[in-house]
Amino acid sequence: MMQKGEGIDIVSKIGGISSYKFAMHLIKNKVDIENLAKIKQIKNQEIIMKIANAIAMCDPDSVFINAGSKEDGRFIRELALKNGEEAALAMDMHTIHYDLKEEQGRIIDRTYYIANENDKISSLANKIDRADALKDIQKKMTDIMVGKIMMVGFYMRGPVGSFVSNPAIEITSSAYVSHSAEILYRNAFNNFDDEVDRVGHFFTNIHSEGLNRSEDLPNARVYMDRSYQTTYSVNCTYAGNTLLLKKGNHRFAVDKAVYENRGNELSEHMFITGIDGPGSRITWITGAAPSGCGKTTTAMAGNHFVGDDLAQMWIDESGSIRSINPECGIFGIVRDVNREGDPMLMDCLRNPGTEVIWSNVLIDENRIPHWVGNGEEHPVKGKNFQGEWQKDMKDDSGNPVPISHPNARCTLAAAALSNYTDRAEDPKGVTTRVITYSGRDSDTMPPVWVAKNPDQGVVIGASIVSAATATEVGATGVKRAPWANAPFIPGSLGEYMDAQFKFFGSNKITEDRKPVMAGLNYFLTHEARGGTSHKLIGEKRDVKVWLAWLERRSHNDVGAIETPIGFIPKYEDLKPLFKEIINKEYTEELYIKQFSLYIDNIIGRIDLQIEAYGKESDIPSQLFDILSEQKQGLMELKSKHGSIAAPGGI
Repeated sequence: MMQKGEGIDIVSKIGGISSYKFAMHLIKNKVDIENLAKIKQIKNQEIIMKIANAIAMCDPDSVFINAGSKEDGRFIRELALKNGEEAALAMDMHTIHYDLKEEQGRIIDRTYYIANENDKISSLANKIDRADALKDIQKKMTDIMVGKIMMVGFYMRGPVGSFVSNPAIEITSSAYVSHSAEILYRNAFNNFDDEVDRVGHFFTNIHSEGLNRSEDLPNARVYMDRSYQTTYSVNCTYAGNTLLLKKGNHRFAVDKAVYENRGNELSEHMFITGIDGPGSRITWITGAAPSGCGKTTTAMAGNHFVGDDLAQMWIDESGSIRSINPECGIFGIVRDVNREGDPMLMDCLRNPGTEVIWSNVLIDENRIPHWVGNGEEHPVKGKNFQGEWQKDMKDDSGNPVPISHPNARCTLAAAALSNYTDRAEDPKGVTTRVITYSGRDSDTMPPVWVAKNPDQGVVIGASIVSAATATEVGATGVKRAPWANAPFIPGSLGEYMDAQFKFFGSNKITEDRKPVMAGLNYFLTHEARGGTSHKLIGEKRDVKVWLAWLERRSHNDVGAIETPIGFIPKYEDLKPLFKEIINKEYTEELYIKQFSLYIDNIIGRIDLQIEAYGKESDIPSQLFDILSEQKQGLMELKSKHGSIAAPGGI
């Protein structure tokens, strides 16, 4: 169990402010008349105390209160340019931000949960005792903002008024971080007091980039205090480490779902999109995938875009699963974003009219951004994530330096997309009928398969295996990625898994509204299916067909072949969908390659999960029962058909 308010509140201890009167006295000394008038609109004394203690700890020269006005937004953008955190590009409202070349992803080795004595912390995470965290934060963050402006923003992680939205404060000395927050989240200054009163809590995020030097990176830290729902970030600039409204607060939302509202609410690392089906119906889909594994591409494959990264889900009074996006923008990887696979996103990136913050791409002499896989002609020189760049350049190890970092990003508002739907701002969310789970699996699972029941669906999510991506500094190889959410699960995996079983197995979900739960995998290679090429068997755009088939399956419009791992599509259903959806001829030969079960590989995958979860505590027995049942079924299938079972013979 995780207890709120347990132990010392670190920022209050370091700041030393214990009265509202003294808090306002300190704030008055740090703000001008205009900003004082703004902060006086916040009546909740707990909020004021939190901000005042952050001021006392960090000691900025002045404090700017971002009330969400056009003038406030302009001030932040101009400050980012003035400070050199961003630079203007050729296209109006486009800027470039460069992180330190050694900090191009989440610093997972320097990210910690602050733990009380009896806290259960995920076995996949780092933890630090509260007393040690207090000493380190005091050392690293005291007076960290001397000579700087502290910016304070008030945001909602989700539409105002939604059952699962969470209010959050962003406190930072980085105008780039504040600028990013303005694009990615809903500035809710005018509603903040009411929303905090309604939900009974708020998240707090305190960040300073320090001197922004490479030599300070060993002392970079990200701390998450679950007891007081406060994050601390110091000596770093990459948004995944600094804009803690995102993954930092996502962790607190996971805690809320697991420990405060188990069985009724989930906080997931998922896209949300709507698919057009027959008869003008829209079917809403959410899907989990590790960062860098195609979530944005899959979300954009839908007809009605809500979000590409995070989802808050709950069961409503009618027995439906509802989903909202806590964000209202995209912080998306640009590698391999091109006209063929992402035409709507490319329209925003290459045509005037959309505000975009680029990060870690190459900027040519005409101040135009370029990136790996954009399908365009590349310049022979420019500036990128590691400094000046030219064609055929090599690093100190003799490896080619790409024009852009694999984790280079673009930040833009979701409303800029042509397939964006204003349902994204509906506090009631969207009724969710399909849940998908995917990763970078080159040699094992078929492109799409459906669980036979909700418990098996939970196991699909628990069993994601994926190649490491550039989103995490230093990560390599193939690893387990449970629910694509493991880096953001603060407590034990067993308790999180129990919350999943309780949610999807809830008797509150009516029979006609139970979701289809499925695995997706569009990273299969020719080599894994008897060929010699490392290239993918399918194409990026094929995901539109897999989603269309799942949409039909959720309405019982198509049949399926039952296998030990779940249901797979029939060829006669896929062939016309490929023609209808993407105008592609889909051969039976390709179908057999993609949907034959390579039994030894799948059994190896199951054994990996059984062994790994066997080392964890409190794992629900359903997981082992289902995995063992699937393994037994596969072994029986192998005894009849050999190690490769074609779909027609299953």
